[in-house]
Amino acid sequence: MFLRRKKNKSGVISVQVIDKSTGRYRLLKTIGSSSEASEINDLVLRGEEWIKNQRRQVELDFQNEHKVFSDFINGIQRIDVAGTELLLGKLFDDIGFNKIKDDLFKRLVLARLCFPSSKLKTTELLERYHSFGIDVDVIYRYMDKLFNTQKQIVQDISYQHTLKIFDSQLSIVFYDVTTLYFEIDNEDELRKTGFSKDGKHQHPQIVLGLLVSLDGYPLAYDLFEGNKFEGHTMLPVIEAFKEKYKLTQLVIVADSGLMSNENIEQLNDKGYEYILGARIKNESADITKKILNLKLKNGACAIIKKGKRMRLIVSYSTSRAKKDKANRDKGIRKLEKQIQSGRLTKTQINNKGYNKFLKLEGEIKISIDQDKLKAASKWDGLKGYNTNTKLSGQKIIENYKHLWRIEKAFRISKTDLKIRPIFHRLERRIQAHICIAFVAYKVYKELERQLKEKKSELSPERAIDIAKAIYSINVVTPLNKEHITKVVLLTVEQKNLAALFHF
Repeated sequence: MFLRRKKNKSGVISVQVIDKSTGRYRLLKTIGSSSEASEINDLVLRGEEWIKNQRRQVELDFQNEHKVFSDFINGIQRIDVAGTELLLGKLFDDIGFNKIKDDLFKRLVLARLCFPSSKLKTTELLERYHSFGIDVDVIYRYMDKLFNTQKQIVQDISYQHTLKIFDSQLSIVFYDVTTLYFEIDNEDELRKTGFSKDGKHQHPQIVLGLLVSLDGYPLAYDLFEGNKFEGHTMLPVIEAFKEKYKLTQLVIVADSGLMSNENIEQLNDKGYEYILGARIKNESADITKKILNLKLKNGACAIIKKGKRMRLIVSYSTSRAKKDKANRDKGIRKLEKQIQSGRLTKTQINNKGYNKFLKLEGEIKISIDQDKLKAASKWDGLKGYNTNTKLSGQKIIENYKHLWRIEKAFRISKTDLKIRPIFHRLERRIQAHICIAFVAYKVYKELERQLKEKKSELSPERAIDIAKAIYSINVVTPLNKEHITKVVLLTVEQKNLAALFHF
């Protein structure tokens, strides 16, 4: 549509709206006529406003509504998933990852959150849902570059963002490890068979060490050989983290499985404070005797000194006692069934699991050792923590309880983000894969934090599911050939999510 000033034989100027969308000139409206220049200018302004209104709101010809609808459908260029970019892309930028001026990096991170799969499958999903076509070899070459440039950058961004959450006070960190297996048989310098937390002992694996803050915000990570003792991974990660950010005071919280006497000595020598899970049944005879004589009530704790630097905090919980008894009873019932069926042999007499309660009578009879069973029940409900801090017993227990958040981080990474199994062969691509997953988990945690801050009852998983069903439509208008993109919010959930995150 455009305006035409038509001069009549009388000398009067008519201001008209003309359409040429069909290839022929067609008069749509005469705005008015005048011979005065000022009035003609006013008519032109009115005509321009009329055209704007027409473009905003196309008046349907209900006599030919099927043709109008058909023209609209034929004008659709793309229908893409838009909600994931509007929700997760915004969080990605808010954290600061948009400092990495790389659109492909962002796409791979969001894809890991929304459609976690192999890189080959990811290319298909990006084209199907986002009209973004890319060859998988381009992604592989990009991952080679990512290995050399992005790991330290993303950890810096994540650390700085976490500092803002805690008002620049970061004095306690949590460390744990997990294993990630590969669907291959051959080992190399990084991928080796070892003790698998996934039960995939026959598969080569790597060990992933993760450092997080209170509430589970990721700070740093590193990869180790699959057969490396997990206790030897902690100090390298923590030392590098402390040195990089010039931290002086740092309390380390870790599980008992990571600890050895050598590790504890190194922590003491390097001036770290720590809260470590204790294996109270493996303590010296003198200390175990003190533990069993405590007679603690529910929720109470006691302190036992261990040398000059360390204290052992022992707590008791009735709910934990019930759980310990229930688990043991379940294991014993299973053993009793095996005894009755005659399936147990001498080879089962060992200290693995509940088999430690078996004993051999004579040459052939296997039974439950009731004395061992009775002795084991005395430990029900008791849990220990080794520390060299000056914190109170209750504060130590409270801090240690946050360790479950890192276990949750691994669970989310393995299930929701499907970080394993890993299909890459080259170490640099394995490193890049973990880097992408690290950033995806950080975005997930920020989504979780903002949902809580906004007092929403949505889980991060549900919010992502809702976002994945929000589409945008790109249409070329039949008359003016303009490209218009519209985000379509169809359900109440979609509208509420859009209002919650202002998109």
